[in-house]
Amino acid sequence: MWIVELIVVLLFIFLGARLGSIGIGFAGGLGVLVLALVFGLKPGTIPIDVILIIMSVIAAIATMQVAGGLDYLVQLAERVLRSNPKYITFLAPLVTYTMTIFAGSGLTAFSTLPVIAEVAKREGIRPSRPLSIATVASQIAITASPISAAVVFFAAALEPLGVDYVKLLLICIPSSFTAVMLAAVVTNFLGKDLKDDPVYQDRLARGLVAMPADHEKQQRQELPPGAKTSVLIFLIAIIAVVCYAMAISSTVGLIKDPVLKRDAAIMTFMLAAAAAIALFCKIDCNKVLNAATFKSGMSACVCVLGVAWLGTTFVSAHLEEINVFAGSLLETRPWLLAVVLFFASMLLYSQAATTKALMPAAISLGISPVAAIAAFAAVSALFVLPTYPTLLAAIEFDDTGSTRIGKYVFNHPFLIPGVLTISLAVAFGFLLAPLII
Repeated sequence: MWIVELIVVLLFIFLGARLGSIGIGFAGGLGVLVLALVFGLKPGTIPIDVILIIMSVIAAIATMQVAGGLDYLVQLAERVLRSNPKYITFLAPLVTYTMTIFAGSGLTAFSTLPVIAEVAKREGIRPSRPLSIATVASQIAITASPISAAVVFFAAALEPLGVDYVKLLLICIPSSFTAVMLAAVVTNFLGKDLKDDPVYQDRLARGLVAMPADHEKQQRQELPPGAKTSVLIFLIAIIAVVCYAMAISSTVGLIKDPVLKRDAAIMTFMLAAAAAIALFCKIDCNKVLNAATFKSGMSACVCVLGVAWLGTTFVSAHLEEINVFAGSLLETRPWLLAVVLFFASMLLYSQAATTKALMPAAISLGISPVAAIAAFAAVSALFVLPTYPTLLAAIEFDDTGSTRIGKYVFNHPFLIPGVLTISLAVAFGFLLAPLII
């Protein structure tokens, strides 16, 4: 019977992928309803903690956006990208990785993609190279962001095993960043040069490629008075989150019996940052509700609610069978966990949802902390199906046609950089984790 139920789970995940966006969450909720009423399964645990963290972080980011902070960050990113245009394939992932680490959301890459495409085109560089690795970098950086829901939840799951939040970051940040930059080296040689691409030449001949505007003549957008202040407040809040988490961790242990646990601290610090930005930058809080980041963040909450709930419903009902089937296999081949997470995230479309749905089960099977942390980067395989928002945006912004979905759907420019980045991050995790844990 569990095989039939698994097929039902996969069908609803596929339905969600077809619906796209918030529809992924809708389909997950419908799947829980079917499993409960048709198959009699008890609904699993709702990932309330993950959802609340996403809501509080997105609230702060959206408030910063209304204050002009995101526009200021985009201007800084533009300066970096335009400073050495010949190295755009290396600078682009550096920028998107850093912005995701800072914001806890890979959707911040949206704002830099048109700049990346323009700079690459101006230099005669195939835009698919920097666009693909930059998009992948924004996804894998979630597993290294101090305020991402996936990292916070995973850190809590690892605490009983003697691994705290600080150690997790000390492994995930260097392993994922090194993987991104090494993958950028390979990506820099993928595909034909732009001048030799027949699709580009055809589009150019038909007048479908816009010539890059002279950036020096472009008027820089005037920022609101509180833009820089909002970024400073948000940065202070992130530093406070990291410092507090270190202070209450078993490694540092400055605070032995904290009043605020780590999850509650992140939520309160983020909401406090939003309040400070609203007060000091004098913004209209009603505008926060219409901010693009707020809408996308709330959509992510519904997606995590539906899909993670669907996953936990199935896993909790068949934990014994999963233990029998996978326990010995993962014990002898722990790297297989990365493979499982890779394919799961490909369907679940969320690092937080994948982590919430599968990591507790993996830990209950007796997987070692080293293997679990090393495999963690594999929850970022959102690039496999070319339907994720940032992938679609990268394709749309590249009017040269170099960033395109192939005839067989999976032969798109994000696949090789993404698989390579995750493979390297997992390998570096297995090397680094034993030295830190």
